[in-house]
Order: sequence, then structure tokens, then C-alpha cells
Amino acid sequence: MNTEKLYNITENVLSQLRDGGAEIAYCTARMSETVEFNVDGGEFSLLRTLFDNGLSMTAVKGGKKGSVGSNSFEEASVHATVESCLAAADSSEADEHWGIADNQGEKCFENGALTPDMNGLFDRTKELLQTIGEKYPLIVIEQMIISHTKSHSVYRNSNGTVFNSKGGNYSVSLMFSGHEGEVSSSFFSSGVVTDNLDKPFIELGSIAQDLADTEKQIRTIACEGKYTGTMLLSPGCLCEFIDSIAENFASDTTLLDGTSIWKDKLGEQVADPRITISFCPKSPLVCLGENYTGEGFISEDFDFIRDGKLESFFASYYISRKTGVPRAKNNSGNMIIKAGEKSVADIIKGIDRGILVGRFSGGAPGINGDFSGVAKNSFLIEKGEIIGAASETMISGNLATMLNSLVDISSETVADGISVLPYAAFDGITISGK
Repeated sequence: MNTEKLYNITENVLSQLRDGGAEIAYCTARMSETVEFNVDGGEFSLLRTLFDNGLSMTAVKGGKKGSVGSNSFEEASVHATVESCLAAADSSEADEHWGIADNQGEKCFENGALTPDMNGLFDRTKELLQTIGEKYPLIVIEQMIISHTKSHSVYRNSNGTVFNSKGGNYSVSLMFSGHEGEVSSSFFSSGVVTDNLDKPFIELGSIAQDLADTEKQIRTIACEGKYTGTMLLSPGCLCEFIDSIAENFASDTTLLDGTSIWKDKLGEQVADPRITISFCPKSPLVCLGENYTGEGFISEDFDFIRDGKLESFFASYYISRKTGVPRAKNNSGNMIIKAGEKSVADIIKGIDRGILVGRFSGGAPGINGDFSGVAKNSFLIEKGEIIGAASETMISGNLATMLNSLVDISSETVADGISVLPYAAFDGITISGK
């Protein structure tokens, strides 16, 4: 990958944007190479190498902002993209609050596995297929994509900042279902990213647990009646709920339009004191965490909620300048939730009636946090025991109330290279069956 080429492209873009009247400008040129194995129906079906270029740019001209992107580095295409960016700025409304970080100098970042071990990757892939066949005989792999991606990008802005980033990682992505005769489970997906091949893929993330659970979900039982009970969220499902909470109560959009019910609660208690949610791209448990934000700030770890108190919104620099709330220290990736002290088994033993939710399908929550949807890939719990896989069951509640109705957080966590998440149980959830 050509560092000089990326430097020259970004320098050229910034020069053209300035010549076009931009007072503030930034751009990123990125090249990536992905080597990929595909497995369909349990058999290797494809080996390919994919190359990708990406160019993104933003200009602020007279307080007006325009942003565009392209996948071509050809000189004529780059010039046309610059012209489109300036035109987009001209057609937007002026706002004095657009801005970028002060000059951060020139910095280089290098993370992960830049040079792939393709023989090792192929061996680990064969090993995974063999293990699934032996240990999970009822599982049918609908699709498996195993890949290594290396990327190189250069970011440059009009304040003089230049970031040169190189990174590489392996990725495992599975789509599967359980089958027994004519009966089958719902589809489920599982995956991880990693920067090494030290462990068998089956030992990473929640792959083994997800395969085992899917086999148990081939035959389901219906939830009887409607009741208020306990919802135990799997790590992946917990992540989805926290994402919804962040979007509803702490995002740029809800802070700007004033609809966030937490807009005046920074530093106040909004959740059970046992809940700490952080976003940590610098954690050693994270593979290829974010190095910097688009506004030119070096990314740092931060707490969203610490010991139940709201510590940060997910405010961009623009929203920070416009509303006065502190800027988030990264782009809100790599969620880490503090583990609890009880095992998942012990948490289940304490649940009188409830549901373990593996996947949730529902519409966007209401402004106040009310949610409703279908629990999929789930299990019913009665008197401290899992009594069987649940057929699709309706669940509803309120996101803000849920955070203050914590039953427990598991001591076990799932680290998939992107996040580190436990199981968490919440009371006061309406569970509806037949």
C-alpha cells in the first residue's frame, strides 16, 4: 500500500478545497485489501482477494458544511469530488458552530496483524468446520465468511493535523440454524474479530454458546398468558439495548432537538449503581480500536455511565459547541460493561418467571424510552430453571426504567474483539404469550 500516494491525494484535496474558499476542511484517503474464504452449506466455495479505495472529504465555506465521498483516486474523479463537496457546502445553511480540533501534529498509528498468516487462517477455518460437525451435529452452516483485512489511511485537516494509520485483523462471521428432521430453528449469526490465530475460533467470543443455544431452539414452547417478569439479556442483545438507550437519551439528535429525557442529568444518577458502561477503543481486549475522530481529536476511552451516574453524552464537537455539553472523547465504539459477581446460572436460579433473550426484533423506541417487540432465539425461565426454548414472544418495557430495575449482572463476559459484555437481568418487563 502506497503511503506517498495517500499523502499526496489528501494534500491535493485540502489544497483544492482551500482554493475553492473552504475555511475548514478535512479528508481521508483509505486503501484496503481483504483476503476471504467463503463456506456455503459446509463446503469451501470461494477464495478471493478484494481491493477497495475510499476518499471522503468535508468543507466548511462561509459557515456552510458539505461532505461527500468517492471510491476513485483518479485525478479527474478527485477534482470532481472536490467540486461536489464545495457545491454541497454552498447549498447548505450557515452555522457558526462547525469546527475541528486544533493542530494535533503528524502522528502514525499501527495496530493488529498487518501481514496475514493465510496457511494458519485456512487451518483454523477447517478446524472450525470440523469442530462444528463433531460437537454440534444439528447445526447447518448457511454461510461462513473468514477473512483478513489490512488497511492504510491518511487523514489530513486544514489545521495541519496529519494521521497515518495502518491496521490488520482477522474476521470470523457465521450464519447458521439448527435442523432436526423437518423442524428447524430461526437463523442466528455469530462472529469475532481478532489480531492473532493463537486460539481455535470456537473458543472466541460467544460462538460455542451460540451454536449450542441454536441446537436447543429447534423445538420451542409457547409462553402462556401475559405477565410482568424478568428479562435476562444475552451479551449481544444487551449491546443492542444500550445502543438504543444511547440513541434515545444521549445522542446528537436528541440533544439538539431537546427531546432527550437526560438532557439535564449529566452527573446525576440515571441507573442502578452497579451499572458502569464505557467506550474503550484503547482497551487491550479490543481489536483495532478507533485512533481518532473525524474532527481531528485523538480518541480516548470514556465512561458513559459510571456507578449508575451519567458521565457523558455522545456529543460530537459540533453539538458540543452548539449546546455547551462536553464533547464525547471518541465516536462511541467498543462498548465495555463492567461485570458483576454472580454467574449466569446463579442469576437464572433467582428468577421466578422470565425470559432469556438472545435476539430482539422491534421498532424504534418512543422518545420516553418505551419499547416493544419480539424476543427471538430465546428461552423461558420458571422457578429458577430454563424450561425450554421460547417460540416468538412479545416483550415490552421502558429503557430508562429498566436501567433502574437491575436484578444482576453476570460475572462472565463475552469479548469478541469489538466489545466486552456480560449478561444482565432486569425486572418489570411485560412478557406476552398466548
